[in-house]
Amino acid sequence: MASSLSIAGIDAAYGHIRVLEDVSIEVRAGETVALLGTNGNGKSTLMKCIMGMLRPSKGSIVAEIDGARHDLTGMITEDIVDLGIALVPEGRRLFPKLTVEENLYLGAYRKTARAVLKRNLDYCYEAFPRLLERRGQLAGSMSGGEQQMLALARALMTAPKILLIDEPSVGLAPVLVRRTIDKIKELQATYQLTVLMAEQNFTQAIRIADCGYVIVHGKIAFDGKSPEELNNNELIRKFYLGL
Repeated sequence: MASSLSIAGIDAAYGHIRVLEDVSIEVRAGETVALLGTNGNGKSTLMKCIMGMLRPSKGSIVAEIDGARHDLTGMITEDIVDLGIALVPEGRRLFPKLTVEENLYLGAYRKTARAVLKRNLDYCYEAFPRLLERRGQLAGSMSGGEQQMLALARALMTAPKILLIDEPSVGLAPVLVRRTIDKIKELQATYQLTVLMAEQNFTQAIRIADCGYVIVHGKIAFDGKSPEELNNNELIRKFYLGL
């Protein structure tokens, strides 16, 4: 069954520093939704709130998975992952002194994923043939693009229903950014995932997004219902696309 994510009125802070204010977004089943904004505007903080790594001070985060609704705001990260929600963190956060395959095995953390570990491993190697070639290589010795492949594949090993991807373009050459964004769209379609992608590269993110939100200083500044609305919005054209 399809999965969705509903975020309503979220406030969040680090100590006395408020980062998010009244943030509301909808990620409907089977969609790729782009959360757009430059560094320091709260994209990663929202991802942490969804994953239970930061407790919001107000609002609700509800995931609907396999017909059941779950209020994530009261859950710990381990239980959120166990529901089928996976995060590809900014900066990849791989285990550099472990091999490609060892990193992938560590992705199969939840019980549901362990039951289909071999199948998911085969899926990952089919989606990313380079990882199959380098399955015995230490993750820390790989290029940035290869590490991003591994981070995406490790998330797939959890057998997710909802995939959160935080800044996939960071540190990559332009040609690799395009390939990575294309691969995210391919994975979403192939595995019927619901995807929320935080990204500062507006041009690339808009190419694959069904809709998107612009976050500025911790507040949603624009809600684009379609790629066309995002492309034609004056805020985006002037400040982010340089048009």
